[in-house]
Amino acid sequence: MTTGGTYDETTPLAREIADITRRRLALQQSDLPLPASPRVLTVSNQKGGVGKTTTTVNLAAALARSGARVVVIDLDPQGNASTALGVEHRAETPSVYDVIVGEALLDDVVQKSPEFEHLYCVPATIHLAGAEIELVSLVAREQRLRTALDSYLAEQAELGEPVHYVFIDCPPSLGLLTINAFVAAREVLIPIQCEYYALEGLSQLLNSIKLIERHLNPDLRVSTILMTMYDGRTNLAQQVVAEVREHFPAETLSTLIPRNVRISEAPSFGQSVISYDQSSAGSLSYLEAAAEIAKRGAPD
Repeated sequence: MTTGGTYDETTPLAREIADITRRRLALQQSDLPLPASPRVLTVSNQKGGVGKTTTTVNLAAALARSGARVVVIDLDPQGNASTALGVEHRAETPSVYDVIVGEALLDDVVQKSPEFEHLYCVPATIHLAGAEIELVSLVAREQRLRTALDSYLAEQAELGEPVHYVFIDCPPSLGLLTINAFVAAREVLIPIQCEYYALEGLSQLLNSIKLIERHLNPDLRVSTILMTMYDGRTNLAQQVVAEVREHFPAETLSTLIPRNVRISEAPSFGQSVISYDQSSAGSLSYLEAAAEIAKRGAPD
């Protein structure tokens, strides 16, 4: 601080505060466009620990905060997205399991999240852990989520409450649950952590997506890659970002999600970081990523 009681704008801390203020003002001054038809995105990476559920929850919350009507489908038996969005998902709760394995409608199991006015969640319960085995013997086993989702989206549109975004949070494995997510979606969003081995398994995931596209869902595209857990102080993180952008220039968002304590803390309070601490660097970054996704629009 200078003797006059003002901050020295040449210090790293002052520059960081000024940058955050500038970014926050830029977000406040821009209205996000709403898609003409629902965008259904599956958030997937077969590698665990990449921020998949965190990304699903916070992008959904950021878009709902901007006025979009957003539904999160929790397809991971751990139910972490359900926890983070503050919805009930005890064993006896009607859930996505009842839709995929049973005959329940999505409208029967969807819950309103306390996070934002237009944010909803289809919860996962522990029963989903056995769904992989139960799905094997069912008719049209790969299509069950898509059939239910298409019906739900059409019904909401008829009621004058169209859904703008659907985010499907997948388990970190390529089983029938993940295949159901790929068949139901039009877009795949892949979070990649800015660490060593970041691209490990990615080629296998892309090959799996191509197989789904060829045989089950010709509309499926990898539309978005988001770099997570970024630490700009390390050369490794910068190298990983450069490598991913070199291989996927069109798909990779310019926004980077930093390593941030607030992002990690938020789920333990049953919240997204967007509502837990809107002033944090993690919240700001997810708001910027959501804005990028909205402004890019759906792929052709």
